[in-house]
Amino acid sequence: MVPVGTRKTTGTGRLGNVSNLRAASLSPAPVVPPAELAAQVSQEVVVSKFEERVTRLWLHPTWLAPLAIFGCFASAATWVLVNDGPTDAKPDPVFGRCLFRTLTGLDCPGCGGTRMMWHLLHGDVLQAARYHLIALLAVPVVIYAYVAMVVNRTGRFRLPTLNLPVGVLIGYFVMWVVFAVGRNLPWEPLSFFHV
Repeated sequence: MVPVGTRKTTGTGRLGNVSNLRAASLSPAPVVPPAELAAQVSQEVVVSKFEERVTRLWLHPTWLAPLAIFGCFASAATWVLVNDGPTDAKPDPVFGRCLFRTLTGLDCPGCGGTRMMWHLLHGDVLQAARYHLIALLAVPVVIYAYVAMVVNRTGRFRLPTLNLPVGVLIGYFVMWVVFAVGRNLPWEPLSFFHV
């Protein structure tokens, strides 16, 4: 028996002789001959193409971002379609009146976007253009960018990505500001776009 507070360093215990354990820990690992190693590596599990594709889609979800974006747009489109036709007389059932319009009495740069989408989803492109012409111009660009992203991430072929020059983006922003200011002016033809 070993007194409390001291360690047993020699002899055999549950693990065997301590000196044998030290010697075993210093010895090199067993060497596997190359022929046996090659045989172990060549034993592959045969997986069908379907299983391989499902595993790849599960481990590397290239479909997740397009699906999330589609879910956002689909839920927004459903919300716009479910609500009755937009009118100026009644406020939005969920969000109420536009805060900018309530405070200033002017149309904000985004005013008419929901109404534009409602008319566009019902096939009335002219009325959609009346409510928000600049946002309507962006719809085909956004749809193409989404389709190109989905095809390039999940498809077998690639579509050219949309790389707009900075000048085009700045020009679009300037058009948006001019439209936002112009639609609040009382003169024709700009008053046509007043919401």
